[in-house]
Amino acid sequence: MTTTAKPSVQHEDEQVRVTRWDFEPDTRTGRHVHEHDYVVVPVVDGRISAFAPDGTVTESQLRAGESYARPAGGEHDVVNTGGTWLAFVEIELKATSKAVA
Repeated sequence: MTTTAKPSVQHEDEQVRVTRWDFEPDTRTGRHVHEHDYVVVPVVDGRISAFAPDGTVTESQLRAGESYARPAGGEHDVVNTGGTWLAFVEIELKATSKAVA
């Protein structure tokens, strides 16, 4: 069994990157830094733990369709700790739209 979650970029342009992450139980993203603000949309209910470089562990219960947003700069390794398959869609906001005057 693989220990790494499977990312699949579904869309990317100058403004956003949309990635679906699929996790078998106990798989992880690997340590990474978020370069952009982002939104996560869980596909199914599940539980994750985020391990920060300073040793802090943040546990989260995900609910299908209940989105959350985080600012750029976060560094962590996300692990599926729920015991069942898990998936979410991550939307990275690479640039903001400018209103047309």
